[in-house]
Amino acid sequence: MTARFAIYAAPGTGSADAAAVRLREQAESWLGRRMDGTRPDPRLPSGWTRAAVDEITVNARRYGFHGTLKAPFRLAEGRSVEQLEQDLERFARTGRPIALPQLRLHRMDGFFALVPGADAPELHELAAALVTGFDAYRAPATATEIARRNPDALTPRRRRMLETWGYPYVLDEFRFHLTLTDRIPPDRHGQVHDALAAWFADCLGRTIAVDALTLCTQPTPGAPFRLHSVHPLRRPADRPRACAAAAHEGTR
Repeated sequence: MTARFAIYAAPGTGSADAAAVRLREQAESWLGRRMDGTRPDPRLPSGWTRAAVDEITVNARRYGFHGTLKAPFRLAEGRSVEQLEQDLERFARTGRPIALPQLRLHRMDGFFALVPGADAPELHELAAALVTGFDAYRAPATATEIARRNPDALTPRRRRMLETWGYPYVLDEFRFHLTLTDRIPPDRHGQVHDALAAWFADCLGRTIAVDALTLCTQPTPGAPFRLHSVHPLRRPADRPRACAAAAHEGTR
């Protein structure tokens, strides 16, 4: 199977949180697409055209508005999409909504993203539980997939993560971010930063809820990712924390 699947946090998708919905709508307008196939609001920052934004969001637009929790993977032999979806639904029932505190605009590795502005340990626990607990669904990375990550440029720790989990930025190397652009030339950093800061002004500094997981699929290599299913995080606040336990189980 050439299709890939990914488990994402997509604030505002399947959510009743007004701030999260506002964030999603602004991001989808900026990127020019929604992963569910419907059309976003065509508004853009003042002075920007659709063509100008498209030029700096080629890859970001393909992936859609998301924060990676378990990076894209091909299904392991003997595993089905239906099994994956059912297990993700069961997992989501054990996890409660979490928060992205004090959202801020950040430039990382040359691209712009929205990131938590304060520590978010529950977010890290959730990502670790998904990375480890769902790894049986991931087919081993091919040599081509490993090479695409440029392993020689990674730290030894990140290279081990890539070899073990198929992605270098997991567990203690996890860096949650909501990608907004591709890599931007240094001479345009100021222009793009100012446009994004104004566009997301109503969202920056806010605490944004992540109250659902999304299963997304890329049907063929290079194709845009599509929303496959939405799984609300449903655990009541007074039940034991399951995310950390799932992460522990997955590392045995």
